[in-house]
Amino acid sequence: MKLIITIDTEEDNWTDYSRTEYTTENIKRITHLQQLFDDFNVKPTYLIDYPVATDDNAIIILKKIFENGKCEIGTHCHPWNTPPFEEEINEKNSMMCNLPAEMQYRKISFLHQTIKKHFNVEPISFRCGRWGYNQDVGRNLCKLGYKIDTSITPYTDWTDYYGPDFSNFSPGPFRFSIKDIFMKSSNGHMIEVPATIGFLQYNFKLCNRVLQILRHKPVNRLRLVGIFYRLNLLNKVWLSPEVEDSKRMIKLTRSMIRNKFKVINMSFHSPSLMHGLTPFVNTKDEEKRFFARIKEFLIYAKDTGIESIKLSDSLNLF
Repeated sequence: MKLIITIDTEEDNWTDYSRTEYTTENIKRITHLQQLFDDFNVKPTYLIDYPVATDDNAIIILKKIFENGKCEIGTHCHPWNTPPFEEEINEKNSMMCNLPAEMQYRKISFLHQTIKKHFNVEPISFRCGRWGYNQDVGRNLCKLGYKIDTSITPYTDWTDYYGPDFSNFSPGPFRFSIKDIFMKSSNGHMIEVPATIGFLQYNFKLCNRVLQILRHKPVNRLRLVGIFYRLNLLNKVWLSPEVEDSKRMIKLTRSMIRNKFKVINMSFHSPSLMHGLTPFVNTKDEEKRFFARIKEFLIYAKDTGIESIKLSDSLNLF
């Protein structure tokens, strides 16, 4: 099994859809994070958005890591603060999938060229901001020469937030053709490497089927899911230190191993490196625990013989 770590490397302003009023103070904490990665020979993939790609201090920090061969630089597009600015700012338009295909292309292309200019690299890995991925985005990525997308969150429905429904996707990577970005294709143009979300139980398909049934119950659906959760009959887990402790991430990884998945993809947001910027890390103590969760998981991965690779290295696996 291989471990990929993908980090949405973005501005501090978690809930603000501002086009120009933002800060990038959290990027200073990446130096500390990268030292932790270096200690375990981990090469993360920093998926950077426009505010980060145009901030002088952020460029200095990330470019040094990249030029030392210790990370990959990919693309992470927040539509609301990526030029050109043509659409109305609102929650619906914060999802890339809701914008016209031509507008998507112009925004992704503008960010792509900005990263290329400031980091002297042609990024080939991509993740949509807020997971707002669809067929048009996949086609635009292919036009721009991207090889890998990592925008799918398995067993997760974002439609309440104007986003896509990934409820029926598994965490397994797959090749796909631009004719249908959600269909496996052995000779596909690109690779999808979903964020790792799965179940502590063995049969992922059955767990997901039960979860969907419970969620569509008209009364007390959350109570029913909670009962199954407490009885350890249905435990959905993200491989993310933002929402899980190290024990649950380790249990999920063991479940992924039992199911013979070749890759796990840990994901989180760079603002969580600094307390007070995201709902996941509110205090200084929680910030320390956040870093501790990552370290504890990396110790497990090393002891288990799970090798860390960059997101682009997955091209050689599938």
